[in-house]
Amino acid sequence: MAIPTLSPEERARALQKAQQIRSQRMEARKQLKEGKLTLETVLSEMENEIYAKMRVKYLLESLPQVGKITAMKIMEEIGIDEARRIQGLGSRQKAQLLERLS
Repeated sequence: MAIPTLSPEERARALQKAQQIRSQRMEARKQLKEGKLTLETVLSEMENEIYAKMRVKYLLESLPQVGKITAMKIMEEIGIDEARRIQGLGSRQKAQLLERLS
């Protein structure tokens, strides 16, 4: 599949949108760390592109009391690939994450 050619205006809009999404994702991770946002909320809002395209690894690392090592152990135990995004989780994997971390 060929990469579409974008005009300078389209490219600028795409870059701006990407930056906005990254900023919103960063804010969501901050809220998770502070306990203002829950894992259950994030996993239940699959249509929200801010959450849906976030990597599971970063989601887990954003939770209070969960670091990189703990996140990797949890993902290995449940069978979640390191590169998996939230939208790609199966119902069994979501249930196991909630059971383990709630």
